[in-house]
Amino acid sequence: MAQNTSLCNFVQMGQVEYSKAWQIQRNLADARAAGRIADTLLVLEHPHTYTLGRSTQPGHLLMSEEERARRGVAVIEVDRGGDITYHGPGQMVAYPIRYLGKPDLSGRLVKADYVGYIRNLEEVLIHTVAHFGIRGRREEGYTGVWVDTPTGPQKIAAIGVRVDARGISSHGIALNVTTDLSFFRGIIPCGITDKPVTSLEALLGHATPSMPQVIEKFASAFAEIFGCQLAATTLDKLLTS
Repeated sequence: MAQNTSLCNFVQMGQVEYSKAWQIQRNLADARAAGRIADTLLVLEHPHTYTLGRSTQPGHLLMSEEERARRGVAVIEVDRGGDITYHGPGQMVAYPIRYLGKPDLSGRLVKADYVGYIRNLEEVLIHTVAHFGIRGRREEGYTGVWVDTPTGPQKIAAIGVRVDARGISSHGIALNVTTDLSFFRGIIPCGITDKPVTSLEALLGHATPSMPQVIEKFASAFAEIFGCQLAATTLDKLLTS
């Protein structure tokens, strides 16, 4: 793996409403593009939210408006790649705000750089769940991290990112820890109809690690895979840089 060669800000935010966290990402991306801050990793949870990525197809939101109101689920269209997904309590969400490289004249990253970033995020997640005895893997033709079960492959972590014309990443990953999986029945997660979603709790039962334990292992794996040293800080310090 890469050696730790650069500092990366690390902010643990607790539970944050999705739209607020999205605005924070945009503010930090502007600061990163201007060179006012270093690469930054945000870790947080969201209240119940369905987010619709740029590839979301009509009909992939199944839960009725009345049911969403009853269960307190927000619906937000976002600028990341991918289809519809769910965020909620008990799910570890991480948003790396990173400079990935100079885009070409079309404003896009070299494809290999973009795909490589996704593969590295998958590797971080695979390392994370391995600490708790879960063998995560990639599933050909899909992004995210999967596990094998007696009934077939199930998805434990989703990935959806955006890289802007400045080469700055936003959005990121969602790892199901103690997530209420019933909310996934209100959508067709990531547009996949034949492979269900799982969580650490569904796989480990009483041996499920706490959220702080998962965050600790995730942060360690992120630093290793991306070759950086995480420096804990606060959002206030970053936004006043």
